[in-house]
Amino acid sequence: MAIEKDKDSNIPIEKEKDSNYLITYTRHLERRLRNLESTKSKLERELLSSQRDLANLRQELDRLRQPPLISANLTDLLPDKRAVVKSSSGPSFIVNIARKVDFETLKVNDRVALNQRTFSVMERLPSVVDPMVQVMEIEEKPSEYTYDDIGGLEDQLQEVRETVELPLLKPEIFKKVGVSPPKGILLFGSPGTGKTMIAKAVANATNATFIRIIGSELVQKFIGEGARMVRELFDMARQKTPAIIFIDELDAIGSKRLQVATSGDREVQRTLMQLLSELDGFNNRGDVRIIGATNRPDILDPALLRPGRFDRLIEFPPPNEDARLQIFHIHTRNMNIEKKAQNFKQFLSATEGATGAEIKAIVMEAGMFAIRRESDTILVTDFKKAITKVVKGSKKTHDRFTLYA
Repeated sequence: MAIEKDKDSNIPIEKEKDSNYLITYTRHLERRLRNLESTKSKLERELLSSQRDLANLRQELDRLRQPPLISANLTDLLPDKRAVVKSSSGPSFIVNIARKVDFETLKVNDRVALNQRTFSVMERLPSVVDPMVQVMEIEEKPSEYTYDDIGGLEDQLQEVRETVELPLLKPEIFKKVGVSPPKGILLFGSPGTGKTMIAKAVANATNATFIRIIGSELVQKFIGEGARMVRELFDMARQKTPAIIFIDELDAIGSKRLQVATSGDREVQRTLMQLLSELDGFNNRGDVRIIGATNRPDILDPALLRPGRFDRLIEFPPPNEDARLQIFHIHTRNMNIEKKAQNFKQFLSATEGATGAEIKAIVMEAGMFAIRRESDTILVTDFKKAITKVVKGSKKTHDRFTLYA
């Protein structure tokens, strides 16, 4: 039988078919080899991931198998590098310190963790701050009030800045003169005269840590809790110096101590005594300034008012005519007022005895009267109606409460 040949290459047709088959089969094997190599790489990655997960699970299991640790307070350090600790259960122990704990970093009153079996010190724990104390720190500066927003309180503002701001910004001045800056000031006066507003302006102007607390927050249900909060409050301020502590409504815990008192009164007195100790006791307060505010200075305990605790007592009287005029200009600078109404001197006699807060309310009510008229301009009549509503309404409310008292 004759074998056919290709006309161009003169190669037998059967051999050409075998050659094409081999090439096709070789390419198939190469593709399969690449797929197998890809599968191998994928399996190797999965194996490494599984090994890491297994190692993490073994570490977690070993950690869970460790005996629990006991919280304790370090009361003394001995020369032989042992420690005296007081456990949370009560008794004190002389214990060894683990090698992984740096003996030089340990201090008296530190919180440490003890091994449950050997009672050895295993690690130094961070100090605990009550969550209620933590939230008292102002993280963001109050931007609604600055020194430019305060009218008629030039003397008071100067004394506050000399006591609080100047020692933080220019401490070298006091060193040259040879005097220590005042540690605390007490702001007192009628409600609405600007005490809290000045504290907000100070918080906005200084770079110090600002801690705000209301006196009633220190009144706690259980014995010793209020005193503990005061202690932790000042500890936190010392750690974040320079710091300013603003105690609003100080009369809630600072009232005069009486011989005849209920159990609740005695607990408030314990909190007051802890506050007195922190203000001027054996412990150095450091670069911590105190601002107190109250509407009732007459009921405060004399020990709280002596120099050394509150060095300056700053009174906030009702604003006079010049002060009221400044307050009117401050609160109306962004308002659309007719030209005739911009002469605020015509409202001064009608606002005799009004506080800064009441003048702010008058301005707001005048704007509300303009809105009620569906007008975008505030008129003189709007201010007169607002004065009648706020000032006379405030007097009626005061008389009504006095009648029912």
